[in-house]
Amino acid sequence: MPSETGADVQDDARLLSFKLESKDGFLGRGATTSAGDRVILVHVRIRADESPEAVDEFVELARSAGASIDAVMIVTRSQFDARTLIGSGKAEEIQREVAAGKVALVIVNHALSPSQERNLEAILQCRVLDRAGLILDIFAQRARSHEGKLQVELAQLQHLSTRLVRGWTHLERQGGGGIGMRGPGETQLETDRRLVAGRIAQLKRRLEKVRAQRQEGRKGRQRAELPTVALVGYTNAGKSTLFNRLTEAGVYVADQLFATLDATLRRVEMPQGGAIVLADTVGFVADLPHELVAAFRSTLEETREASLLLHVIDAQAEGRDERVHEVESVLEQIDAQTVPRLDVMNKIDLMYRPPGIDYDESGRPRRVWISAARGLGIDLLFQAIRECLAQETVSLDLDIEPCEARLRAKLYAEGAITQERMDEAGHWHLAVTLPMVRWNQLAAHEPGFARALDRRLKNSSMSFSVLSSPVG
Repeated sequence: MPSETGADVQDDARLLSFKLESKDGFLGRGATTSAGDRVILVHVRIRADESPEAVDEFVELARSAGASIDAVMIVTRSQFDARTLIGSGKAEEIQREVAAGKVALVIVNHALSPSQERNLEAILQCRVLDRAGLILDIFAQRARSHEGKLQVELAQLQHLSTRLVRGWTHLERQGGGGIGMRGPGETQLETDRRLVAGRIAQLKRRLEKVRAQRQEGRKGRQRAELPTVALVGYTNAGKSTLFNRLTEAGVYVADQLFATLDATLRRVEMPQGGAIVLADTVGFVADLPHELVAAFRSTLEETREASLLLHVIDAQAEGRDERVHEVESVLEQIDAQTVPRLDVMNKIDLMYRPPGIDYDESGRPRRVWISAARGLGIDLLFQAIRECLAQETVSLDLDIEPCEARLRAKLYAEGAITQERMDEAGHWHLAVTLPMVRWNQLAAHEPGFARALDRRLKNSSMSFSVLSSPVG
C-alpha cells in the first residue's frame, strides 16, 4: 500500500462490509439494484468527538438519492490533504476497490473544492460527488412545485459554475474563421460559462417574482391579523407528520431524508377560538449547501417573517443536541434567530414519556412533549401555541418624512396605523400599533422603519406603551 505524506496522518482507513436493509431485502457488499448507481461512500473523520450518527446519516442521504451502496470507507485523518482531501494513498486504495467492483460513483461526505474533485476523478477513474452535490441531487428529485424546481435548479447551477473545467481538456480549439471572425474566438468553456451565467440570472428574476407574490400573501395575512406559525427542524424529525396532524392537509410523509421540500401553508382553527396560518418548510441537515440556503430564500422567508417558530425535534435521536445546533445555525443564516421559538419534542411514543409542557422562569412555554404520529399531546401543543401568541403589542408615535412614503404604505398595508396627521412641511405623524414580534422584524429588516424609530427614540417626548393581546 502506498504510504501517506503529511504530518500525523493516521492510516487506519477501514473498508466496511455492511448490510443495508432495503425494500427488496438486504443489500450486502457487492449487491446492486437496477434503480440506482453503484457507489462507494467515503466518510472523512477529522474529529475524535464526531457524532456516531454521522456515518448513518451519510448512508441515509445516499439511499435517499437512490444509490446502491457497494461499501463504505471511513478515513480518519488529523488534517485534510490539499490535493485530494483524503490523501493519495487512500485514493489509490479506493481506486482498487472501484476497479474490482465496477463502481460508477464515489461520494465523499465532505465539501470538495473543484480541484480536489478533479484530482480524485483522475485517480479513481470514475465520477466523484461531494456532500453538497449529493444533497442537491436529492433536492432535485424531491422538488414538486414550480417554485421548488426553480430554486433547486438555481442552486445546482451555482454549484456547477465553479466546476465547469471538468472534462474540457480540448478547450484550446477555437471557434473563429472567416472574414471579420479571425482571432481567438470563444472556447467551449467560455460558452458554457456564459450560458450558465445567463440561466442563473434568468432564474433569479423568476424567483424574485415568486418572492414578491409570497410577500403579497404575507401582507394579506397580516391585514387579516392572522399570526403565522412556521415548522422548522432537522430533516426527518416529523415536521410534515405534525403538519398533517394539525391541518389534515395530506402532505407527503415518508421515513426518509428530505421527503418534502415545498413550503405548504394552511389555515388552522384553534380549539379555544381564533386562527393561525401554519407553514411547513424544508428540513435542515448538517452542512446544508450555501447555494441551497440562498436559492430557497423566498421559501425560508416564511420562517423569518413568522410570529412563532415550532422547532420540531426528534426527542429520541442520539445526536439530538448536534441537530438542534445545526438548525439554529441555519436560522441564524436566514436572520430568523430572533423569532420567538417553541421546542416541540416529537416521537415520545418511542421513549415511553408522557406528554407535557415545560415552562421557563417567566412562565412562558419553552418545550412541549408530543407524538405527532400517534396524536399524543396535541391539545397541549395548541395550548402552548396560544400562550406564546398571547404576546405584547407595541404602540408608538412615529414621524415619517416625505421621502419615506413607501414605509407609510407598508404600515397601512399591515393595518398598523391607528392615527395620522400631516404638518405643513409634508411630514406624517403616525400612531403605530404592532405585535412585538412584528415590530422587531421590521426594525431588523426594514431600513426606513429603523431610521424612523431611531429618530423617535432621540425625541424625549416619545409616546410609547406596551399592551397585551391574545391570539385570534
